Amino acid sequence: VQLVESGGGLVQPGGSLRLSCAASGFTVDYYAIGWFRQAPGKERERVSCISSGGRNTYYADSVKGRFTVSRDYAKNTVYLQMNSLKPEDTAVYYCAASYTIDSCRALAATSYGYWGQGTQVTVSS
Repeated sequence: VQLVESGGGLVQPGGSLRLSCAASGFTVDYYAIGWFRQAPGKERERVSCISSGGRNTYYADSVKGRFTVSRDYAKNTVYLQMNSLKPEDTAVYYCAASYTIDSCRALAATSYGYWGQGTQVTVSS
C-alpha cells in the first residue's frame, strides 16, 4: 500500500503547479484523500480534501479560489491544481488517504491512515 506524490518543484510567484497523488496496492475509490503541507518551523496544515465520491471538497481559507482538488478513478490518482502561487505556499506537500465514504471536510490528520512521502513546492523569484 503506497501513496506517491509528484509534481512539486520551483515556481515563480503567480505560477502554477499540479501535484499528483498516485495510489498503488489499493484502490482509492472508497477513500477520502487529503492534502496537507508543512513549512519549516511551522505546524502541518490541512490544505484540501476530496471525498471518496468526489462530491465533497474542502479548501483552507489560505488557498480557496487558487487550488482545486480532483480525482481520476481510472488512474487511481488524485490531483491538486495550484494556481496563483505565493511564496507563503512554499512547503512540503503530502497526500493522505482515509477509508471513509463520508464527507472529508471534518477529517483531521489523525483520521488518515496512509501517507505519501511528500513533494517539495518552492515559490520564489
